[in-house]
Amino acid sequence: MSREERGASAAGANETALKLERAALRLLKKDGVLAGLNLREVADLAGINRGLVYHYFGSRGELLRSALRRGSDRRHDAYWASDESVGFVERIGRMFAQSIKNAEQGRLAAILLIDGQTKIRMMPRREQTQRDLKVDQEAGRISSEIDLVALHAFIQSLSMGYVVARKQLAAEFGIGVRDLDGRMADLLQQLLAEDRKDRAEPSD
Repeated sequence: MSREERGASAAGANETALKLERAALRLLKKDGVLAGLNLREVADLAGINRGLVYHYFGSRGELLRSALRRGSDRRHDAYWASDESVGFVERIGRMFAQSIKNAEQGRLAAILLIDGQTKIRMMPRREQTQRDLKVDQEAGRISSEIDLVALHAFIQSLSMGYVVARKQLAAEFGIGVRDLDGRMADLLQQLLAEDRKDRAEPSD
């Protein structure tokens, strides 16, 4: 097989895998967590031979993990970029906005965590994030008393918890989801700004 043929074959395999991942996400969004995910339905929706689902992924968990990984790789975490000119408050705001924009990815990660049979990385850019938080702390944008590991875990948990529960929370408050998103973003900025103000003011 020539190099061109191998390239075409790899591209075709990638396209097939992508179709299966998209079909799985569509069914998951439509049917919900408790309905389960039937791999035959995934193959039918994708227009792919059913046997290829097992050939490419082997299990439901691996299919969903692949979809989650691809989604994470596709979007660049600009809010955690290593850029000292972008401070902690702005990066947190970006993170929250991106989490809402990619809410289905957060929901998928939660499903896989609950399932417990498929390992996923909750923090694929953990090392970079910790470096950026350390820069913020050294610059005085984060209190020197704050545990950066705990802060990172808190931010991650808050983000995932909100994107999973936001529709139900909005429904119980009797407001629109977008309205609640905006109010949550405003509150986050207010809390962060208040913390910076408190640390900037000299104590008596």
